[in-house]
Amino acid sequence: MEDPAAPRPVPDDAQPATLVTSAEIARLAGVTRAAVSNWRRRYEDFPPAAAGSASSPLFDWPAVQEWLRRRDRHQDVSLEVQTWQALRAAYGDATVAAVAAAARHFVRPRSSGTATADAEHHMPAAVQALLDRFAEESEPNAALRALTDRMADSARRAGSDQVTSPLIVRAVGHFAPEPRPGWTVFDPACGIGALLLAPGSGPDLVRIGQDSDADAVDIVLARSSLADYGDVRIAHGDSLRADRYPGLAADLVLCDPPVAAGDWGRDELLLDHRWEFGTPSRAEGELAWLQHAYAHTAPGGHVLMVMPASVAYRKAGRRIRAELVRRGIVRQIVALPGGVASGHVLPIHLWTLRRPEEGDPRPDSVHLIDLTENNPGGPLQPTDAQVVDVPLVDLLDDVVDLTPAAHLPTARRDLADEYEQARSDLADALAGLGGRLPDLRRGDGADLWDGATVTVSDLIRAGLVELQAGEPRVVGGQVDPEYLDGFLRAGSNVRRSTSQSGSYRLDVKGARIPQRELPVQRRYGTAFRALLDMEREAGRVAEAAQRLADIAREGLGSGNLEPGGG
Repeated sequence: MEDPAAPRPVPDDAQPATLVTSAEIARLAGVTRAAVSNWRRRYEDFPPAAAGSASSPLFDWPAVQEWLRRRDRHQDVSLEVQTWQALRAAYGDATVAAVAAAARHFVRPRSSGTATADAEHHMPAAVQALLDRFAEESEPNAALRALTDRMADSARRAGSDQVTSPLIVRAVGHFAPEPRPGWTVFDPACGIGALLLAPGSGPDLVRIGQDSDADAVDIVLARSSLADYGDVRIAHGDSLRADRYPGLAADLVLCDPPVAAGDWGRDELLLDHRWEFGTPSRAEGELAWLQHAYAHTAPGGHVLMVMPASVAYRKAGRRIRAELVRRGIVRQIVALPGGVASGHVLPIHLWTLRRPEEGDPRPDSVHLIDLTENNPGGPLQPTDAQVVDVPLVDLLDDVVDLTPAAHLPTARRDLADEYEQARSDLADALAGLGGRLPDLRRGDGADLWDGATVTVSDLIRAGLVELQAGEPRVVGGQVDPEYLDGFLRAGSNVRRSTSQSGSYRLDVKGARIPQRELPVQRRYGTAFRALLDMEREAGRVAEAAQRLADIAREGLGSGNLEPGGG
């Protein structure tokens, strides 16, 4: 009998030169994650972790590949796995770009007009051959769906916010109104189309989206072309800074905004007409996206926004929340269970807004639903104890806290359990933060800026970088994207872009980048990416700590919690 824990080797022709998680090893080798755990326990010669933490180890993929080859050379892996490996070998960690290239390849015989061409990405002939075989075996639509699922799973395992999780898509579908034939559905940050392509099943909807990632746009265009979603229009660009649909009024707006982005463009958008309820602060990018979505909603139309839980109570957003409540725009807020979002366990909310039609009476309450104690994949239908209709006047206090649990009678809440869960969430967030700390060591003291440098303008003229919606985007493979982005926001570029008053505005074209070989760029790029991940995780730690403190104060003040010890 075949040993279920026996390794299945991966072909030689495609090896991603990168660090991989246990989950990615399982995906690449075509086995379950339990099998990888068994290999680590049972085989002393399994490659040790090369980086990461005890709870989230990272392994050197070439070493794992060699170990698999030594164990058994004769078992084959699926064509899907071979294709995915080949894409990872060609594109490394840029999985969105890899799947976008595959998407363009799949649709090339059927349509033109995708954002970029395969030639720009120099797709190897061997990869194209695998894609052709995979498409012939599975049909192009199924092949693209399989690769998109692998890319999405890889992003979720890495804690990325680029991909909306299936659990969030499911929740949005449950609480959103059922689209009617002829409706226009809009997603201003559509990514790979997880929310935009979810409502309805036939070509009877107009689906409009925009995203700042050109590769994600190509994926949506290919998905809609191969699966015949009907009238689908996708634009490339930053929706807040460069709105491509200024006159659009949609019946349903769905959005999972890019909350990890720190700068949403406040300085250049201070007087924008979209801030109907107040100009958001720099820390309230989510409320900028919410108002952008509402500005594109037709009378009688609905907005469903995925929001971090902290947006419901943060001090910085109090005035905007108060105006939304006062005018009866916020109709419902659902607190989803922790763990439904990608990469972290912190709870998130679904906000439902409605633009009133002429003559509509203003509602007198907001419908709040607390599902935080539910299983993330469990039923979404709330019990009576999880629902409360709060009068508008009761919400318009000094805090304007729209957190559903804050308005449920304390008798219905098990604050002791909530406290333990919040404490566990904080511990998980802290562990995640530790795993994101970049591995840095003492340098030789040489100033990189004293050597040869090149301006972004020079890179643009050389065809290595292009500006899209004011942001530099690497073209080809001679510049590492994370290296470019990191040095744009480091060293002398920060100092020369900061005024004496402390305001910061990056001069992209005039910024200078140290000239280094690509392997050196990649080392620095990895460190810069780790810093961004760490900053994102630090924000989640802060949210988890604030939530824990709020529950503790509520419990101590109501008698549902008491100090332990002597």
